[in-house]
Order: sequence, then structure tokens, then C-alpha cells
Amino acid sequence: MTGDSGQKPELDQETLEYIQAVFDLVRFGDSERLAPLMDRGLPPNLLNQRGDSLLMLASYHGHLEAARELLKHGADPELRNDQGQTPLLGAVFKGNVPMVRLLLDHGADVESAGPDGRTALMMAAMFNRTEVVELLLMHGADLHTRDARGQSVLDSARAMGAPDTAAQLEALLGQMPER
Repeated sequence: MTGDSGQKPELDQETLEYIQAVFDLVRFGDSERLAPLMDRGLPPNLLNQRGDSLLMLASYHGHLEAARELLKHGADPELRNDQGQTPLLGAVFKGNVPMVRLLLDHGADVESAGPDGRTALMMAAMFNRTEVVELLLMHGADLHTRDARGQSVLDSARAMGAPDTAAQLEALLGQMPER
């Protein structure tokens, strides 16, 4: 009988250990050992069992050089994990301005939102990350966007008790005409 049974091929123990080692290199930011693997054709968009890409792990853990290496080899900055999160959302959550800048400079969608409709700007506002808010706005983030529950960026900051970003957003909204 021929045809696709819908099953994924089983990987041998050696391959599984190799893949785990690659994810550990990225998780711990070992860009010196990662670079030659990428140069030899390691796929830049490998996913772990949680759907996290190599770039997601580098972004979330703040490893700028590993992220730069992955992006250089074609890693997709919009590849979502099983929770629907992008590397940009991970970097914003951590408040890592250089990583946010790198991802935006490599095509990350500034308006990319998680499953709840929260954008990177909303997340930055919620966690009181004023510098990230400023960077996202400079890259065209929509100050008037709303999440799936109808909450605005400013509502998100206020709900989380983020005084600095709430004040920052209030000042910006005071300067902008109402939509």
C-alpha cells in the first residue's frame, strides 16, 4: 500500500540529541558555534516541541548575536510558536530594545499580534517599557489599535498599572487628533 499515512517520520536518538544541542546553543547564545552550522545549511526555522523557533529562543533569551546569525541565514521573524507568539513579542515582553530593533530591521511586523489581539505596542505599554513603546511607534505601530476585547494601548497600560507608559501614551494621545 502506498500513500501518506499522515505520520511524521521517527528520528533516531542521535538526530534528536543533535537537534537538542542546536537548540541549547541558541538558548545559551553560543553564536560562535552556531555560525558554522548555519553556514553548512542548518535550517534556520527549526522548531522545538513547543513550536518555538531558533529565532524565538534567541530573541526571548536576549542573544543578539545568535539572532543576527539566524536572520542572516533566513530565519523568519514572523514564525509563530504554538501559543501564537512571534519573536518580536518575546523580545518586547523581555524589554530588550536592541533585539526589538534588530527584529524590526529584519522585517518583523510591528503590528503583529498574539491570539488575544494584543500587539507588541500593547505588550510594551502593559509592562511599562517606555523605550520600547517609543521604538515601536517610530516603526509605525498604531497607537489607536485595539485588542480582541476592545482594549486600547492606553487601556492596557492602565490595566497593568504601568504609570510611565500610561503617562507617555496620554501625552502622545493629547497631541494627536481623536480617530
